[in-house]
Amino acid sequence: MESNGTIKKLAKEDRYQHHDYYNIDELLTEDHLIARDAVRDWVKQEVSPIIEQYAEKAECPKHLFKGLGEIGAYGPSLPTEYGGGGMDEIAYGIIMQELERGDSGIRSMASVQGSLVMYPIYRYASEEQKKKYLPKLGSGEFIGCFGLTEPDHGSNPSGMITNIKDNGDHFILNGSKMWITNSPVADLAVVWAKDEEGKIRGMVVEAGTPGFTTPEIHGKWSLRASITGELVFEDVKVPKANVFPDVRGLKGPLSCLSKARYGIAWGAIGAALDCYDSALNYSKERIQFDKPIGQFQLTQKKLAEMITEITKAQLLAWRLGSLANKGQASPAQISMAKRNNVHMALEVAREARQIHGGMGITNEYPCMRHMMNLETVLTYEGTHDIHLLITGMDVTGLNAFK
Repeated sequence: MESNGTIKKLAKEDRYQHHDYYNIDELLTEDHLIARDAVRDWVKQEVSPIIEQYAEKAECPKHLFKGLGEIGAYGPSLPTEYGGGGMDEIAYGIIMQELERGDSGIRSMASVQGSLVMYPIYRYASEEQKKKYLPKLGSGEFIGCFGLTEPDHGSNPSGMITNIKDNGDHFILNGSKMWITNSPVADLAVVWAKDEEGKIRGMVVEAGTPGFTTPEIHGKWSLRASITGELVFEDVKVPKANVFPDVRGLKGPLSCLSKARYGIAWGAIGAALDCYDSALNYSKERIQFDKPIGQFQLTQKKLAEMITEITKAQLLAWRLGSLANKGQASPAQISMAKRNNVHMALEVAREARQIHGGMGITNEYPCMRHMMNLETVLTYEGTHDIHLLITGMDVTGLNAFK
C-alpha cells in the first residue's frame, strides 16, 4: 500500500498526459503541435509549481504577464505586424487550452489581453492607434482590460449607462464598469459607452488619465489568482483620436465577446484534462479494501464518463476551429461550444474531486481550485442560461430576449 506522500508524488510526475482518446492529434498541423507543446512546457515550469500558493493567497502572479507575451499567448491569431502570432484559430484555441490546464485565471489574463483588448483595437481602431498600442500589448509591455459589464447591466449590455459627451476636441466620459479582469494593473482599457445619440461607441482610455480609477475587487472565492476590479470614470477626457472611428452599436463589443468565448470553449477543456489526469492517476494509486480504487466499478464509471465528455468537447472545439479558420463560425455556434464545454469541465472537476475523496478539497490536487474557477467561467462572457437562449433563438428564429 502506497503512502499518501507517494501518491502525491506519482500523481504530480504523471500529470499533463494528452488523453487524446480519438486521435485528434492527427487532425492538427505540426505548427499546432509545436505551439501546444511549447505552451504546455511553459505552464509546467512557470505556472504549476506556484499556482496553488497564489490562489490560496488570492494574489495574482503579475510576473507572468511578461512571460505570456514571450510565449506568444497574446493575440496568437492576429497578424504579426500588429503584435500577434500570425497563427490560425485552432492554434489560438490550443494555446488557451494549455493555459487553462494551469489555471483559468492565467488563461483569463491572456484571453482578455488578446481577444478583448488587442482584437477590437486591431479590428476597429485607426492605424495610428494600432501602431501605438498593439505591439506593446502583444509583447506584454502593456497590460489591457475590457470595460463592458456594469454593476446593473451584465447580461443586458444595451442597457449600459456609461456615456460620452462631445466636448470639442475630446469626449467627456462618465460611468463605471464592474468585474473587469486585469483592471487594477492595466495600462489601458477598451471601454464601451453610449454617445449622445444613444449609440454604443468603443474607445481606448489610458491609465493615469485624470478622473479614471480602477479599484480592486476583493473577497473572491473563484479565480483567486486573477486580479479583478472596477473601472470608474468621473469627467474623464478622452481624445477623439482614441475613439474607434467606424463601429457603432452592440456589434463592436459582441464581436469581441465571440472571440473570447471561442477561446474559452477550448480553455475549459484544459481544466477538465487537468482534473481527469489527476483523478485517473489517484485512482490507480489509492488503495482501499486491498486494491486500487480504480478497480471499482463506480470509479471506472466516473472516469469513463469523464473521458467521454472530454472527447466530445475536443471534437466540438476542433470543428468550431475549422469553421473559424474559414470565417464561418457563427456567434451561435460559438455560444453552443462555450456553454457545453464549460459545463462539461465543471462536471468533470466535481467528479474528479469525489474520486480524490477528502484529499480532493486540499491544494495538494487541482480539482477544487479548478472547480471554483469554473463557476466563474460558467458565468462570464455570457452566462450558462444566456448561451442556451442564444441557441434557442438560433434554432427557432424566435427571440426570447424581447
